[in-house]
Amino acid sequence: RPRVVAATFAEPLAAEWGALDVDVLFWPGPAGPTGEPLAEVQLPASGPLAEAFVTECCRRGARLARGGEFSLRSFLAGRLDLLQAEAVLAVVEAATPAELSAALDRMAGGAGRQLQAARDALLDLVADIEATIDFADERSPDALPVVEVEFWGGIERRLTEALGSLGDVAAYLGARSATAAGDLPRAVLVGRPNIGKSSLFNGLVGGEAALVADEAGTTRDWIAARLEDRSGACMLVDLAGVDGTVPAAAGAPSVAELDQAAAAAAATEIARADLVVVCRDANEPDRGDLALIPTGVRRIDVVTRCDQSTVGQRPTPPQGRLQIVTSSVAGIGIDELRSAILEAAGSLPGKTSAATLRMGVGVDSARAAIEAARTIAAGPPSLERDEAVVAGCLHRAAADLGEITGAEMGNDIIDRIFSRHCIGK
Repeated sequence: RPRVVAATFAEPLAAEWGALDVDVLFWPGPAGPTGEPLAEVQLPASGPLAEAFVTECCRRGARLARGGEFSLRSFLAGRLDLLQAEAVLAVVEAATPAELSAALDRMAGGAGRQLQAARDALLDLVADIEATIDFADERSPDALPVVEVEFWGGIERRLTEALGSLGDVAAYLGARSATAAGDLPRAVLVGRPNIGKSSLFNGLVGGEAALVADEAGTTRDWIAARLEDRSGACMLVDLAGVDGTVPAAAGAPSVAELDQAAAAAAATEIARADLVVVCRDANEPDRGDLALIPTGVRRIDVVTRCDQSTVGQRPTPPQGRLQIVTSSVAGIGIDELRSAILEAAGSLPGKTSAATLRMGVGVDSARAAIEAARTIAAGPPSLERDEAVVAGCLHRAAADLGEITGAEMGNDIIDRIFSRHCIGK
């Protein structure tokens, strides 16, 4: 039965650290998360302990899990549908609360249950239609006109209901995709410390989202906010100031540990940026590209704090690059910069996730097949309406929905999907 087992892990810890009391959570299966017998060992949150335990398990005959193996086993056992399994990866990779919210919502299985219900309704309808084909000789010629009208009228109504259900699913998926930050282009504010990036960020988003102070290094981590207007939307990200070089290695005596962490976080965000807004102070000369900016990424050059400029004239824009002069205090250039960012973000290629794209394509294909079946069913009585053709359309629609949830899909495609998962998920 499922239970908690008290145990002691003695080897190889005993000689160095002493024996360690652990709890083992045991599921005998098939009730476990993967549909198989499963034991989960509860260890203290210590890297060396976990490493020692895994090493000892492997020495005694265990092996490390392959990437995505536990999610795959849960999927094959029917514990997860394919949408939920893909959402596991989205949860792991989520970088913002909005991304995490969208991934958790999908992992909860709401979309999968809706699609499965729609597929079950289609299969029930196919069964009813094919039954009439098998027993067509039981309909008497005298009753044929009435029977035909009632039969095709009922089919049309059920097909209309199926289209309505899939329309609701499509709207639900579209709403979740629109709110998921992971599907939006990321525009990152980059520049040296203490040049007014956080004030510029607040001005662009229209609030006090970022902490602002005169001291350099006020921003240590990145902060993101949604930026949008009628033309489009993006995620605007404010970073810690960077000095134009790759951050020093951990432990370097010349850089404080906190500065190292801030520089590393900034480098990570710059690397995943779709659009880079390169900021420099109005009194600072253009020193060329920052070393951390990836080549080929679209950029906008910005001059900040022009109200404090001692140059006395508008800074000369870099050759061949868009430059916008701004002042967060005086409100100069803020609207122009916001429009430029959103226009540039709107011209970038779409960033829809593979799972979202697969769902959209599958639902659209299923709806087209059902619409074709309804066109036949709703035809005039003079038209010869073929039950087998309608059933064939519905089989295609059910197969399209089955591919989304994983009910019908080739092993090669499933392997490719789960190969992107990390070890231990």
